[in-house]
Amino acid sequence: MKRGNRRIRSVCVRLLLAAVLTVIISHPTLAGGNWLQWGGPGRDFRTDGTLLNKWPEEGPRKLWSVELGDGYSSVLVDGDTLYTMYTIRKQLSEQKWELEGQEVVVALNAQNGEKRWEYKYDAPWEANMQMEFGPGPHSTPLIVDDRVFAIGCTCKLHSLDKKTGKLIWAKDLRKEFDASHLMRGYGASPLAFEDTIILPIGGAGQGVIAFRQSDGSVAWKNQDFGPTYASPILIQIEGQTQLVIFSDNGASGLNPRDGSLLWNHAHKTQFDANISTPVWCRDNILFISSAYGNGARGIQIAKTQDGWSAKELWYNPKMKIHHGNAIADGNVVYGSSGDFGPAFMAAVDIHSGEFVWKQRGFTKATCVYGDKKLIVLDEDGNLALTQPTKKKLKTLSKTQVCKRIAWTVPTLADGKLYLRDRHTLCVYEVGGSGRAASASR
Repeated sequence: MKRGNRRIRSVCVRLLLAAVLTVIISHPTLAGGNWLQWGGPGRDFRTDGTLLNKWPEEGPRKLWSVELGDGYSSVLVDGDTLYTMYTIRKQLSEQKWELEGQEVVVALNAQNGEKRWEYKYDAPWEANMQMEFGPGPHSTPLIVDDRVFAIGCTCKLHSLDKKTGKLIWAKDLRKEFDASHLMRGYGASPLAFEDTIILPIGGAGQGVIAFRQSDGSVAWKNQDFGPTYASPILIQIEGQTQLVIFSDNGASGLNPRDGSLLWNHAHKTQFDANISTPVWCRDNILFISSAYGNGARGIQIAKTQDGWSAKELWYNPKMKIHHGNAIADGNVVYGSSGDFGPAFMAAVDIHSGEFVWKQRGFTKATCVYGDKKLIVLDEDGNLALTQPTKKKLKTLSKTQVCKRIAWTVPTLADGKLYLRDRHTLCVYEVGGSGRAASASR
């Protein structure tokens, strides 16, 4: 009997280790302490580590800054190297550029911002692209092992050696799959799952495509979704990994191994513009939010006898996240609500959709979370260290660090804050040591 119990325990331990390895493999960025993808280790804009409780009157200590070039791509941190993207394109007027131009994937020394390598490629615009708010790129690259995967406004996907910038393979998704750049350039950031890179593409039978990391060949393509700006995420529910796509018509859960549909829920906007990354919250609730005549929804995903269900718990038409991000913390989601009018920071209860608090004082903003604090950067370049409470957002320190338009979501890793406006990348010391990691919710 004892021998049988030991055998059972041994089998259970092996199964548990296999489950842990599956999570790490499915989320390669969880294996290290860096910021290797859009949204950081958990793709949720959260870190661990200790932050300062207050900044000096002149703001946090600036370590260095470098003129980089136009673009909204956020910053990746991989040890002593940073990665991002920018544009080389002649500006003809305040809101107009030449159609011909290049996009650049760049690696920088994390200590001083010096360039280690650049990979440039031609990225000519089509005449119907509306780029008056900036030439991009909008997407953030992805690092998996020794490679960087990056896609720009014109739907050109590249796999590069992260040490040298040498091209491994490239795919012109516009030519090969008639991928849409929408009106303002492709915007979704690539997602890694097992040995693939997953991207929303749009089109009959190819709404989502998984490319093999090794050579860019198609592992699978599925669904009839239209194109979307929103980046995909992976969620864990009932022991299963699901791929969440926020497409032109709403949110859907897919099997990340073949793209088959598990569930979906409608969320239609004007211009089919769903942009903000969905947020996976506790109690299996998915938070989605848009501008363009819509708002926010809380959708509870559940396993049923026949498969999966997506039940709408609430709808809040006044929580409109335009193109920024939102962050889950316990029973609330934080974000900046505002489209083309005045904006406010808000906390929304994930179970009811009601506002816990709303607070003015920021223009449209993005944010990162760590040490029970929220670092907020608004589009005018105002940076604030804040502490959310049950009644309000308490501002601990505030200073101006960037120029308008500062739409890039900050990166927070090892106590350093990496910020971009449309021309400059700068780094600030905001806390003690502590690796980036997805905090438990």
